[in-house]
Amino acid sequence: MILSNIDLGEDVYIDPTSSINNVKIAAGVKVAKRCSLFGSENNILEIGKDSYIGMNTIINGFRGKIAIGAHVSIAQSVNIMGDSGPNASKEMQEFFPLLQGDIKIGDHCWIGTNSVIMPKVELGEFCVVAANSFVNQSFGPYSVIGGNPAKLIKKLKL
Repeated sequence: MILSNIDLGEDVYIDPTSSINNVKIAAGVKVAKRCSLFGSENNILEIGKDSYIGMNTIINGFRGKIAIGAHVSIAQSVNIMGDSGPNASKEMQEFFPLLQGDIKIGDHCWIGTNSVIMPKVELGEFCVVAANSFVNQSFGPYSVIGGNPAKLIKKLKL
């Protein structure tokens, strides 16, 4: 387990099999088994109060600022990435340039199992992401989205 540059609120639970660094985690957050949550010194990963991170989830905020709101439910095996691409090959980057950017997930969102959230995505409050979705664009508040790539399924009614 890697622990460095951490700011934890009260009553935070992080399973000992998980690894975190360069994070600010608010009160009441729960992090399940085998998660890897990290930012960088320049991009501190922020997780809002009373949120839940399911087991085997990876949140990579090394090259893009990731901010997760309060009361967010993230199921198991979700991948939220602030950068993506063939970072080990400059030659391959000629064909597929690295994609990097900030991600913001609003309060009360629910991210389904095995979903992928790509760089430069913003999800408004109360968004629902169906399981197994690939999210490569932003969606407004109260959106229910799903698919590969994710599309708007419906809007939640107040």
